[in-house]
Amino acid sequence: MSRPYSAKFLIQLSNSDSDKVGIQLARLCVDANLPAKGIADHFGVSRMAVHGWFRGKYIREKTCIKIQKFLNVVRVDLELGTLPAKSIPLAKKWLKDIEDDN
Repeated sequence: MSRPYSAKFLIQLSNSDSDKVGIQLARLCVDANLPAKGIADHFGVSRMAVHGWFRGKYIREKTCIKIQKFLNVVRVDLELGTLPAKSIPLAKKWLKDIEDDN
């Protein structure tokens, strides 16, 4: 079962460089209540890779392009009120639904 993001992580995130795609992804995932495990499954990477991205680690250019498209979808759904997800099962359903749309 997914755990919520820790207070320590949220503090580090608020002090991080927002120019990095991984940091932008982390901030939107927190705002949208999307779990790192679900993001890992969506992008076909490990949970640890996603946690690395969330902390500003290197992301391949090809993956960066996919993440930027994903960020746009998340932003739109946050504006429409579809997100934040109210629960982990709803977050997983949302992630599955956007996979099916692509």
